Amino acid sequence: MKRIAIVGVVLVAAGFGAWGLTRSKSTPPVQFVTQPVSRGDVSSRVTATGTLSALVTVQVGTQVSGRIDSLKADFNSRVRKGDVLATLDPQLFNAALAQAAANERAALAGVTKAKAQALDAQRQLARSKELSSKDFIAKAELDTAQSTYEVAVASIESAEAAVAQARAQRQQAQVNLANATITSPIDGTIISRAVDVGQTVAASLSSPTLFTIAENLTRMQVDTSVAEADVGKLKEGTEASFSVDAFPGRRFKGTVRQIRYAATVVSNVVTYDAVIDVENPELVLRPGMTANVTFVTGEARDVVRVPNAALRFKLDDAARAAKSEPGKRTITVMRAGKPESVSVVTGLTDGSFTEVVSGLQGDEVVVTDRSGGAPGGAAPTGAAGGQRRAGGQGGMGRIL
Repeated sequence: MKRIAIVGVVLVAAGFGAWGLTRSKSTPPVQFVTQPVSRGDVSSRVTATGTLSALVTVQVGTQVSGRIDSLKADFNSRVRKGDVLATLDPQLFNAALAQAAANERAALAGVTKAKAQALDAQRQLARSKELSSKDFIAKAELDTAQSTYEVAVASIESAEAAVAQARAQRQQAQVNLANATITSPIDGTIISRAVDVGQTVAASLSSPTLFTIAENLTRMQVDTSVAEADVGKLKEGTEASFSVDAFPGRRFKGTVRQIRYAATVVSNVVTYDAVIDVENPELVLRPGMTANVTFVTGEARDVVRVPNAALRFKLDDAARAAKSEPGKRTITVMRAGKPESVSVVTGLTDGSFTEVVSGLQGDEVVVTDRSGGAPGGAAPTGAAGGQRRAGGQGGMGRIL
């Protein structure tokens, strides 16, 4: 009997233990993760990517076809306006010029001949008129002399037109010969060369690009692709900073010069080009570099701020469903050891912290997350009684 009684007591104790364990697992105590409200700076920023380029870039081509005879400039060469960059083989151009000049001289000789013929026709017409007045020749002979004279005068005009045409061809041949020497149109630096000596270039359809010249690499620009959701935050004069992969630990400064209206659509994403002026006195930035740009669209100094997680946290389902007043947000604050929803007016955000314009004091504690509690999110009465620290001071969270 005594053994049966002991077994019974053990079974009852085990049953109560299992019931208590099941109950503790079904409704664990609620714990809130909190962070103190802090004061500091909040900057609103927009990020984008872009490409560096010179303010003025000129592509130098050729207006005539030919074989590259010599190169006078190379990559990174500093050139001034009028400097010779390359020459084409001039033999064909010289031959064409000589032929055009010969044609012009022949045309001039034709004018001289036409004038002599016209003078002879004029004398013949004068004699015919004199003989006709004395009835020594027929009327038809006089008409023939008159016609011959008029044809001779017209031949002079035709010969003079041929001279003008030949002179134009000679001038064109001179221009082609001059174009065989390719010169720089601006002062700048050659950033690209697309030809070598001996290469043949053809300018029949379009002018081939031989050199690309950047006018002034000490002043450059960044063409950025800004999303349509952010372009409204930018304006001319907005400050920007950017980094490039070549100098990962360095930030470069710039200013927005222009926000272009033309949109670019890639994979249904609409972006706009914001052009940033950049000073490059050390010539460390190079055309074509990829820039990771940050625009500062707003800045608030020494303001009350809360972590963005506090704005996302809602105390219960009713708070999640409720709509805040226009311009206001709901934040959960720990007061007297209990969570309390507070309506606040927010300002700028930098992605991590948000400015609180009104509704909070600088020494309060906000809730950013929680664990445990009854299903549905409601915190049981008195569940937030005790406190247990899980972190240090400052921005570290606490579990209550």
